[in-house]
Amino acid sequence: MSKKNSWENKSSARERLKAERAREAKRAKVRRQVFAGVGVVAVLAIAAGVAVAVSSSGGGTSKPFVQPANTSGTNGTTVIYGNASAQHTLHLYEDPRCPICAEFEQQDGQTYLKGADAGQYKIQYTFGTFLDNNDGGTGSMHALSALGAALNVSPQAFIQFHTALYSKANHPDETTDKFSDNSYLFKIANEVPALKNNATFQKNVKDGTYDAWAKKMSDSFNSSGVQGTPSAKLDGKDFTVAGNSFAPTGIIPVSQLTQQLDKAFGIK
Repeated sequence: MSKKNSWENKSSARERLKAERAREAKRAKVRRQVFAGVGVVAVLAIAAGVAVAVSSSGGGTSKPFVQPANTSGTNGTTVIYGNASAQHTLHLYEDPRCPICAEFEQQDGQTYLKGADAGQYKIQYTFGTFLDNNDGGTGSMHALSALGAALNVSPQAFIQFHTALYSKANHPDETTDKFSDNSYLFKIANEVPALKNNATFQKNVKDGTYDAWAKKMSDSFNSSGVQGTPSAKLDGKDFTVAGNSFAPTGIIPVSQLTQQLDKAFGIK
C-alpha cells in the first residue's frame, strides 16, 4: 500500500469516526432534551441508557370506542399475556416509539416471555403514547391501535406483533414517525403468521377501529403514576428493568433479570 493510499484510508476512517460521533451526539442531545408546555410531555432520556421519563400525554380521536377481544378491565385497558389465573403479575409499561423499551425487549424480552409461558407469572401490559407529543407525529398512538387490532385476532398474534415492533430490524429511531405509516406496520405484521395478509387486521388498522381504545390505554398509562419507560412492577412493587447502573446499554442483563425473578419467587 502506498503512503498516499494509507493516508487516504486513515483520513477516511477518521471522517467516518467523526461522522459517527456526530450522529451519536445528536441522538444523545435528543434524549436529553426536556419538552414542556400545555399538552406536551416532559421527557428526559439519558444517553447512557436510563429509561425515558414522562409526565403526561395528550392526543384524541373522534372514532367510536371499540374494545378489542382478549382485553378486560375498565375500557379494556387490562391486557394480559399468559395464564390469567397465575398467582404473580409482572406489569410492564412501555411506549411503542421508546428506544430504551426496544433495547429492553431485544435483550430481555424472550426471558420474561418464557417465564409467562411456564406459568411462573402473567404479564400485564400498559402502553403510553407520550413520545408522539415530544417528537411529533402519531406513531405511538397508531402502533398502539394496531396492537389492539392484533389483540382482536389472538393473544399470540399480539405478543408476536409486539415483539416484531420492538425488534432491532423494525424499530425506528425515536425521532422518526415510521409507525404512523400503515404500509410499514403491515410489513412488520407480515412476520406474524396470524396477521400475514390478514384483511380484517389490515382494515381495522386502516380504519382506526381501535383508536379510541388506544386513547383509553394511553390515559390509563398517564394515571398510573409511572414516571418512565420501560418500567415494571412485580405484584404491585417496583421491579427494576432499566437504569444508569446497567451501562453501557442501560438495560438489566438477562442473568440479573433471572436472579431478580428467582429471588422474588423464592427460587434458589
